[in-house]
Amino acid sequence: MEKPHLLIVDGMALLFRSFFASAAMKQYIRLEDGTPTNGVQGFARHVLTAQNLMKPTHLAVCWDMGMHTFRNDLFEGYKANRPAPPEEMLPQFDMVKDVSEMMGWKNFGISGLEADDLIGSMIEKWKDDAEITVISGDRDLLQLLNDKTTIAFTKKGYTEYDTYTEQRFREEYGIAPKQFAEVKAFMGDASDGYPGVKGIGPKTALQLIQTYHSIDGVLAALDQLKPAQRTKIHESMDMLKLSHQLATINCDAAIEAELNDLVVPAFNEAVASQLDNKGLRLIIRHARSLGL
Repeated sequence: MEKPHLLIVDGMALLFRSFFASAAMKQYIRLEDGTPTNGVQGFARHVLTAQNLMKPTHLAVCWDMGMHTFRNDLFEGYKANRPAPPEEMLPQFDMVKDVSEMMGWKNFGISGLEADDLIGSMIEKWKDDAEITVISGDRDLLQLLNDKTTIAFTKKGYTEYDTYTEQRFREEYGIAPKQFAEVKAFMGDASDGYPGVKGIGPKTALQLIQTYHSIDGVLAALDQLKPAQRTKIHESMDMLKLSHQLATINCDAAIEAELNDLVVPAFNEAVASQLDNKGLRLIIRHARSLGL
């Protein structure tokens, strides 16, 4: 008997992607009262297309729940450099969860955690019970790859993805997926606002983990490194360890659901009627174009 196929959607990644793709052309797709819906309708159309392409049997949508997470408690500068979302996006944060629920998709979000942490915890919970595909734009998720999990990074439109399996990752990076957080600890992440070891870039960071296998392995072999590298690591020791904490996805969150709760719902007339009443007719047209 075939295992279930669980599709985990990084909701915020698809919402932002859909918003900015259409906002660039000033296409906010407003309701009669003026409320913009471009991100919300794009998100729903993207998930419907993914259902049609990937044929999951089960589906979950994971959300960030506000800006403040346990990582901000660890490091005040975490994501502090990110600009505030545009005004037209603000009403869409709540609307998108309502629409997701209307579609029959189960939403997950835990205060103090990021969507990444929920995704990691779902993979940990169901890795033996299902084949898992994750849709996101966040390459931090590469650390979650295993022989039952595929990460599909959004690439172009609703249908093109850059897909990673554990085998592809090992071939390209020469390390195990779990070691990716240790690479990030050395190189830092400008978009997340943590520096790693100042002066060590992605190439050197990867070489260090390929050669010494872990942060502890690098520290145990400091006398074998070039003097400049040794100095940089010595000067950033605390930030190196902190960056590793920030880069590591928490896979221990309590997921209050069983796999059977996540069966992919049918797109039916009741759903279409609810969407129509809300003025979200692009979603209906898109579902119909997919034969749903």
